[in-house]
Order: sequence, then structure tokens, then C-alpha cells
Amino acid sequence: MYTRHKKHFFGLFSVPRVEWKSISDEKTDLTQFGLTRLIFFAAVPAISFLIGLTQVGWSLSGTDYNKVAMGYAFLMAVAFYVLIVVATLLMAYFTFAMERAFGTEASFERCFIFVTYTATPMYMAGLVGFLPIVWLCMMVLMAAVFYSLYLLYIGIPIYMNIPEGKGFIVATSIVSAGLCMMVCFNVATVIIWSIVV
Repeated sequence: MYTRHKKHFFGLFSVPRVEWKSISDEKTDLTQFGLTRLIFFAAVPAISFLIGLTQVGWSLSGTDYNKVAMGYAFLMAVAFYVLIVVATLLMAYFTFAMERAFGTEASFERCFIFVTYTATPMYMAGLVGFLPIVWLCMMVLMAAVFYSLYLLYIGIPIYMNIPEGKGFIVATSIVSAGLCMMVCFNVATVIIWSIVV
């Protein structure tokens, strides 16, 4: 199981079209998948920023660093982790709703797996939290978002087994829901940050 997910992880970054087909053809248990992938990968940004904020400190320019006390940073990390998990589950639900609307064989389990694999670049971008310079974090996050969008647009037709034209419409609808989710996520992050700092 671990080897298969590891192969998918690297495959999505090297041969994404082939890997989407491979992921689409396999059967994965939702509980097992959630424990092995979502819970682990959602923790990457939370832990990275916890260590970065307490050991290095955050900075706007990369010159003056401001450390955050461990107690506050821990609460931020927990809130960040919960936000990531909730956002992933909500995006899986939106994807499931779109799959049902377009008349394909809908399954929340498959949509959950799809969303989690699609979000992998964003989870891994969280590693920049070890050096929490604001401009650097924004650049890395934007690059990760663009690659996740690429995975989404090429993956939807393959994974849902629908024509590319219909896949484009479904993917664009999911992106619209994702943008709303991102706004809510950013507002929640700002609220948490302002409470702590």
C-alpha cells in the first residue's frame, strides 16, 4: 500500500497523465487512504510552520525575524491543520456534487482520493514553513497552486472518464468552488494570525 502511494506521489510530478489513469483504475479504502495520506500530508505545513515560527521566526523581507512563543505557535499549527483537513473534505464534497451533476458514476470516496492527490503540491509547498519569509511563502504557494490546477484540469477527464470538453467545465466549476474556499481559508488564517500576533 505504502509503495503504491509513493509511486503515485512521484508519478504525479513526472508523468501525471499516466499516473491519473493508474490511480483511476485502482480500488482504495477511504479509511485506509485517509489515515495514510490526508492525515500525514495535512500535517506537513502545520509542523513546518510550527518549527519555522518558533525556531527561525517569521519575516516580511528576510532580514528581521520575529519568533512566536511555542504555546501560541502550537495553537496556530493545530488550527492550521484542522483548516487544511476541513478544506480538503469540503473540496471533495464539491467535486462529488459536480460528478453527480454531470451524470457520471459518482462516489465521494473516489472524489476524496482525487482531491487529496490533486492537493499534494500544496501540501508539500508547506515545507517552506521551515523558513517563514512572507514573500517566499507566497511564491512557493502560488507555484504549488498552479501545479495543482494543472493536475486538476488534466486529471478530471481521465479520472472521471468523461470527454475533455465536459472535463474542462467540471474542472472550472471545481476551481470556482476552490476559490471561494481559498478566500474563506485566508480569512480564517488572518483571524488566527491576528489573535496570536
